[in-house]
Amino acid sequence: MTREEEDKLVTDALNHLGMDVTGAFDLMTWKEPYPAAVPVLLDCLPRVKDEGIKEAIVRALTVKEARGKADAALVAEFRAIPATPTANVGLKWAIANALSVVATDVVFADLVELVRHRQHGKSREMLAVALGNMKNPGAVDVLLDLLKEDEVAGHSLIALGKLKAKKARPQIEGFLNHPKPWVRKEALKALRRVDG
Repeated sequence: MTREEEDKLVTDALNHLGMDVTGAFDLMTWKEPYPAAVPVLLDCLPRVKDEGIKEAIVRALTVKEARGKADAALVAEFRAIPATPTANVGLKWAIANALSVVATDVVFADLVELVRHRQHGKSREMLAVALGNMKNPGAVDVLLDLLKEDEVAGHSLIALGKLKAKKARPQIEGFLNHPKPWVRKEALKALRRVDG
């Protein structure tokens, strides 16, 4: 299919639901919740090959209505992209960002495996944040280990804060004097959440 045909596939499926859209990108600015569209988007996701249309679908799935419904499909899409720091950087990051919103413990092992591989580049940041959604107590240990990597330390702090990980308090405190202001800010926010 051409890009136009793929966009039409998504548009027609959404219009069939009664959503007045002119393209896959319209949902990125949609104002109302669209839980009925989630299964339709998940059906279209593996069928679309154009990176831009695929990214529009992924971004449309970055909503709380897709939590626990889209996580396995998003992991599959992430894995389908070559594991090199320069392969489809925007799409990989968008998928990881979506996972930071929708991931559940169903994909815990997948997230741990993916976030540990440096070849996934910048997308690892949001994979670390996605671990903050987990109920699995092993998430804290993985995040503590990730604090040792400067590339994902700040994002690991975000996740530890989300988890209110009390046992991480001493390691989080160590980032209050980090050279990057945003990392110091995330450390402070994480401590506030840990301390409740």
